[in-house]
Amino acid sequence: MKMLPELHHDAKLLMASRGIRSFAFSYLNVVFAIYLDQLGYTLVMIGIIFSVAYLSGAVLTAVWGYLSDRYGRRRILMLLAVLTIVSNSIFIFFSGLVFILLAVVIANVGAGGAGGGGSGGGPFNPVEEALLAEKCKPENRNQVFALNSFVGSIMGSIGALGAGLPQYLQEIRGWTAVSSYKPLFMLTIIFSVILLYVYSAIREEHQPRKTEGKKISKATGVFVTKMSLLSFVDNFGAGLAGSLVPYWFFLRYGVELKSLGLLFFISYFLAALSFLSAPIIARYIGLVKTMAFSHGLASVIYLLIPLAPTFKIAATMLAVRCYFAYMVNPLRSSFTMPMLRSSESGS
Repeated sequence: MKMLPELHHDAKLLMASRGIRSFAFSYLNVVFAIYLDQLGYTLVMIGIIFSVAYLSGAVLTAVWGYLSDRYGRRRILMLLAVLTIVSNSIFIFFSGLVFILLAVVIANVGAGGAGGGGSGGGPFNPVEEALLAEKCKPENRNQVFALNSFVGSIMGSIGALGAGLPQYLQEIRGWTAVSSYKPLFMLTIIFSVILLYVYSAIREEHQPRKTEGKKISKATGVFVTKMSLLSFVDNFGAGLAGSLVPYWFFLRYGVELKSLGLLFFISYFLAALSFLSAPIIARYIGLVKTMAFSHGLASVIYLLIPLAPTFKIAATMLAVRCYFAYMVNPLRSSFTMPMLRSSESGS
């Protein structure tokens, strides 16, 4: 990685924050639906909780993006870290439906905030990536965003192994099914406190804009509309099954938590490798063609996974799919950022 010594100090801090978030959100994404099952929620109620998480996440992502342009991205990122602490605290002390819904709305923890594929954090991403775009040069933006996603996915893969902790606490320490999940929420609180300190060390170069006149240019509006429609179709499919995949494996094949943790460790590790290869492939066949090919192949594999007769076959297909599916993430971010003015990129 020849670019590392040349990276802006704040860019390195942003990558560190991406890794921390992905690590903490990853194990929660693997076990969250299973945890709700252990609390006694029905499949219908679990689906409702995830739907609320996705809908609120979509709204709040736009809200935080808008506020980051007005009040500064670093401040909003620090606020999101605080809200993550509050959300996880609710999960530790409460299990009622109202509190669960409140927690997922506040920070999308466990549902809607993807730890996989280097994402790790729903509303964090657009604000953080807009700030990262300011810290890198146009000629190496693809590589910087790919490296950022690589760091997130590697840390997410390691974090996925933490999904086996509840099983260890139940079998070795004799903890109850519900209480064995609580330490994972506590760990996320600890990591969020660290995240708060990392964000506080970043220098805010962005000048918060005042709302006056027309906020978004016509060209930007057309581009954003097209990308929004694409994201709508993409995330509609992801919302139907994405975060519930670990739960489906748990129900369909009776997989243990430690096996699920290992599966998603391998899947996210392959996703990390795809982030490094994405800019290389894009250099030869083009950015858009790379995104279309990788996403199309991943979708075909996804359709075939339910037909897999055994856990090993389904797990292999999921891991291969992750390699192609997450290749899109850094390329799409890199493709989007130069199309927007600095004052528009957080919105």
